[in-house]
Amino acid sequence: MQNDLGMGLAQGGWLAGANYLGYLAGALTAGYLPWKTVTLLRAGLLLVAGTTALMGWTTVWSTWIAWRSIAGFASAWVLVGAASLCLGRLAAVGASRNAGLVFSGVGGGIAIAGLLCLLLDLRGYSARQAWLILGLVAAVGIPATVALWSTSATFTSRPGDPAQRPASGKHLRLILCYGLFGFGYILPATFLPAQARTMLDDPALFGLAWPMFGLAAAFSTLLCSGLLQHFSRRKLWLAAQLILALGVALPAWLPSLAGVIIAAACVGGTFMVITMLGMQQAQASGGTRARSLMASLTAAFATGQLAGPVLFSLAYEHLDSSLEAALLTATAVLLAGCLLLLKPFAECAAGTMAGETDQSAR
Repeated sequence: MQNDLGMGLAQGGWLAGANYLGYLAGALTAGYLPWKTVTLLRAGLLLVAGTTALMGWTTVWSTWIAWRSIAGFASAWVLVGAASLCLGRLAAVGASRNAGLVFSGVGGGIAIAGLLCLLLDLRGYSARQAWLILGLVAAVGIPATVALWSTSATFTSRPGDPAQRPASGKHLRLILCYGLFGFGYILPATFLPAQARTMLDDPALFGLAWPMFGLAAAFSTLLCSGLLQHFSRRKLWLAAQLILALGVALPAWLPSLAGVIIAAACVGGTFMVITMLGMQQAQASGGTRARSLMASLTAAFATGQLAGPVLFSLAYEHLDSSLEAALLTATAVLLAGCLLLLKPFAECAAGTMAGETDQSAR
């Protein structure tokens, strides 16, 4: 889009901000809608595929803002729906250790999208064509979730169940931790590929930043599932967030291709681990209200990831601030979140029955 349409870095920030604003709205509604969780997931998947393709169908800035907002809205439904269905089902059959397989899908999708965009760029496809192809790929992938829809009927909450009520105030620290993670993560996630591009003219090299990010995310959740047999969720979350903070700060300290690559590995190798651990903690702490608590965590994350690029765009346009300064600010926020992780989170009896132990919270 930068090449074909002359889109600047600040405009990219606003476009990302629209997506994250939609994500916030979707997260807020996910805990209140009187729908079955399966319905929430279906609707979200269809909207994501459709609005992705529409990005290539139109060229007007206002419509791009609309499509990315709707896509963000639907993405939150997908995360809350998939996490609630899969974690609930795994806990019910005593297989919570396999959660890493579920969450590795996000990193795998990022890697596939990144490699596909790199290939399309090298082959001379336009940004519009790339959006259309990505939308088609997303649509083709939807039938793979049909098995989840058909086998999860007994694990879904129904309208009016306690799971639809707002999360209790006793989980505010958990929600705040997840929100600070969202703010700290989103700046490198949004701008690392663009930063890599400023250092190399060869698209075959700078285009690898995003696929590497995704591959690191996919393998990290699989590794984390094994580590959960020996370490608690909270301790792994704390360790992952410290590594994430290092990855966020590294491009500011080491503004080179090596710095960007290591940062991509640090950020990509931790953000889905923290997502998985946060959703598992919500499952253990929320009990019958797990879906509502997951929605609250997702809303907090969305607030953080919305604030990141919006504040950067404002500072970039009006205060002549640099990306490096923004990355250091995000690092400080992540370290503040680490302080909140020093104390164990409360868990309810339902979480313990679901295959979680008191030790996993400590």
